[in-house]
Amino acid sequence: SMDQYAASKARVFENQRDDDILIYNADDEWTLKVVERAHCKKLGFGISKYVNRSAWIDQGVLTVRLNDADVPIIPSAEIFIKGIHNVYNAMAATLAAATLGVDPVSIRHTLKTFKGVEHRLEFVRELEGVQYYNDSKGTNVDSVWYALQAFDEPIVLLLGGRDKGNDYSRLHDFVTRRVKAIVAIGESADTVEQAFRGMTVVTRASSMKEAVSRAKFLSQPGDVVLLSPACSSFDWFENYEHRGKVFKELVFEL
Repeated sequence: SMDQYAASKARVFENQRDDDILIYNADDEWTLKVVERAHCKKLGFGISKYVNRSAWIDQGVLTVRLNDADVPIIPSAEIFIKGIHNVYNAMAATLAAATLGVDPVSIRHTLKTFKGVEHRLEFVRELEGVQYYNDSKGTNVDSVWYALQAFDEPIVLLLGGRDKGNDYSRLHDFVTRRVKAIVAIGESADTVEQAFRGMTVVTRASSMKEAVSRAKFLSQPGDVVLLSPACSSFDWFENYEHRGKVFKELVFEL
């Protein structure tokens, strides 16, 4: 159950004492419940500035409280890796670094230049004004939801694979507003086509090479081509890393 999951995660701080530090997401209701029983110094972070928060976004700028002073670190739009979940990650990392004495200039530089982890909203290249992103690790609907909200640009989405009983309804709003076309791939191409028919252009591809080619044809300058499949990779590939690697190779061949 979710209660058991939260309780197991809460064990990360069960041995912390007065001199230890717990950095936590103060916007998450489950986290707020479990940190109440922590016996250490607590540094919370969240999008808005509330009482006792140590990191927040102030008029678009990631800001932290250091030695009783509010210190601006970086405009959130300049954090290299995209997505609100990565803004949260940046706040957590900033608090950890600042607590250990890393200076704000170094923190700012790292957040501007760190390119993230392979296969997780990984920027591949820009070609003819179109940006290509590899999010092959996005093997469930929740991951794709976060990926879609990371972009303001029109998106051509590569979606599908070995379906795990996905409920695509959570994506309908984002697809209607932001996804200009879907390239349905893998075993679940039928399911994907049915799930989004009438909301956007849906076309099918019988291989990753065909999918990348179709995505290029459907895109125009200012668009994003995004591989975020919401499915496992075992229909066409060995694993999600293999899928992402093939996607990147094909994008570089364009």
